[in-house]
Order: sequence, then structure tokens, then C-alpha cells
Amino acid sequence: MLRSLVGSEMCIRDRDQVVQAQVVKSWPLWDSLTERGAIETAQQTPLPRAELQWRSWVSADFLTSPLDPRRPDLTGIRPALIGSLLIIAITIAVAFPVGVGAAIYLEEYAGRSRLNQIIQTNINNLAGVPSIIYGMLGLAIFVRSLEAVTSGRVVGGGAANGRTVLSAGFTLALLILPLIIINAQEAIRAVPGSLRQASYGLGATRWQTIWHHVLPHAMPGILTGTILAMSRAIGETAPLVVVGASTFITVDPAGPFSKFTTLPIQIYQWTSRPQGEFRNIAAAAILVLLALLLTLNATAVLLRSHYSRRRT
Repeated sequence: MLRSLVGSEMCIRDRDQVVQAQVVKSWPLWDSLTERGAIETAQQTPLPRAELQWRSWVSADFLTSPLDPRRPDLTGIRPALIGSLLIIAITIAVAFPVGVGAAIYLEEYAGRSRLNQIIQTNINNLAGVPSIIYGMLGLAIFVRSLEAVTSGRVVGGGAANGRTVLSAGFTLALLILPLIIINAQEAIRAVPGSLRQASYGLGATRWQTIWHHVLPHAMPGILTGTILAMSRAIGETAPLVVVGASTFITVDPAGPFSKFTTLPIQIYQWTSRPQGEFRNIAAAAILVLLALLLTLNATAVLLRSHYSRRRT
């Protein structure tokens, strides 16, 4: 089977020798559009009883079907898609409030002491650490040291070990936390000092000034940094491999204490196989990953625009 990077192709299914139809030959989308006559001739000569039909790798069945290693033309990405969504939800839920809170403390409450300068330097350095290091940190802390929590044993259930959705979400939260802190600091620092002084002059406390004036004014910049951090997290593979992502799983993750796989992990696993069919479904999964990333980014952009209109 030839590769189809655009997710569509023309294929031949031979029903002579098998009970279930199988794809015996296929052509990319461009050839299917420009060489239709030659393809029909090639189909009639060796396989006169075969059925020539259009086929798109990206379809509703592809999104809603489980993985099937024996039939790449029928496999789906549902477990990987659900796993990616759960992990991103946990990552944002943990990293966003912690990162914004840390930025508020460093900009509005912390002084210019030697200790705070060391903390700020370390945060800047952590933003450039390779992602595999965060994977090793997540393995040591969340998978092993906090195994009772991340496996779900503290609530009377969960997986057999700490290689769960929760561990992956916490690990990616550590990965993007420095980025969120730095961008939130820049956004808070850009708020005019006169806005703070006017609030203090009307009798507001420091926290009231931060909550009602500084944060609404800085929120568009904070959300911009969150978009960039989220875009990095959703495509990460190395930290999840270290934490224990499954390369093949047919069961949907039922919650934060379930075993998991993600779209980047599944794409990597499919591209490593020699069969051309798996490269086709890997290309289709890449399109789904891009669509998911654009959807999440568009949501964040809408929120940023909403806060920008409120500020004006």
C-alpha cells in the first residue's frame, strides 16, 4: 500500500478469497484524481471481481474505534485520543493556577533578596531543561515515591503501579510550569504602576488590587504564555515514555488512575513499523493531533480575546 499523507486514497478490495474485505492495493489522493483511467485498468486486469472505492483514513470510525494491530485499515485512535485529552486536562488544571500563583508571589510579594534572585534564576534555567529530564523526575517522584497516590490505592482502587494518567499529567505540568511562570511574570510586570497606585489611593488592599486590577489587565498575556506551554505539552513523547506510557492499549482510560497511551506515542509506534498501512494511519493520526492542537489553541485565543475586551 502506498502512503497517503493527506489522509485519503483510492483502494481496491478483493472479495474473491477472503470473507472480510481486504485492501490489496491503493493509490495516493493525487494519483486517484489525475490517473483515474489507469487505475481502473489496473484494477480490471488482475482483479476483475475486486471493488474499486474511495477510502479516507481520517473518518468517524478512525476516531471512535479501538486499536487493532491485526487490521491497520480498521484500527482507530480512541484510547490514544481520550488519553491525550485527560492528560492535557490534568496538566492545565495543575500548572495554570500554580504557575500564575508563583508569578504573582514573585512579582507582587517577594522582595529583591538574594534568595528570591536565586529562585528566579533557577526558574529561568528550568525553562530550557530537556523534556527527558522531566520524565526522569516524574518517574522518581510520581511513579515511584508517590505510587500509592498516583496508582489510586489511597482511594481503594486504580492501577497496579504508578504508571497512570495522573503521573503523566503531573509530569507534563512540571514541564510547562517554568514557561507559564515566566510568561505570567512578564504579563504582570507590564501592568502600569499607576493602575496599582490608583487602586491603593482608593483604599484597596494589595490582594484586592491584584485580583480586580492587575490580573484582569495581565490575563491576555498570561493566556498567551499558557497557549505556548500547552502546545509544547500536547506533542511531548519522551517524558511519557519514561513515565510508562503504553505503546499498545485497546482499553480506554477510565480515569486518572488508568493506564494510558497518547497520540504522539501511538504515532511513534506506528511509524516504527515496516508496513505501509501503519505509515498511512500514522499520517492520519498526525492530522488529528494537529486538529486537536488547533482546537485547544483556538479556545485559549477566544478566552484571551474575551479578557482583552473586558479590559478595554
